Amino acid sequence: QVHVVESGGGLVQPGGSLRLSCAASGSIFTIYFMTWYRQAPGKQREFVASITSGGTLNYADPVKGRFTISRDNAKNTVYLQMDSLKPEDTAVYYCNANLGSTRGRGSYWGQGTQVTVSS
Repeated sequence: QVHVVESGGGLVQPGGSLRLSCAASGSIFTIYFMTWYRQAPGKQREFVASITSGGTLNYADPVKGRFTISRDNAKNTVYLQMDSLKPEDTAVYYCNANLGSTRGRGSYWGQGTQVTVSS
């Protein structure tokens, strides 16, 4: 069994910062890449940032220069440092882990964590 759990969301004022965490646990052999997505009310889920096992980073244009993705391989955990937050960053943030486990290679989602940027 594999579990992916996000944490760190909350309410923050415009210009503020938050750090999200995503931990994968279970019978995991290797994590190939981990990705953050977000979904705002009434909108489709969209890509935010990703990091591969080798450390290759990728960001969506709206968050470049403000968000930083990083990874602790020993803890099977990925972080999303979000700075200079804007109201349009308000969304539920989801983590996806593409990994190999006793069940083979698969893609696993967390339950999401709410981020609200408002004064």
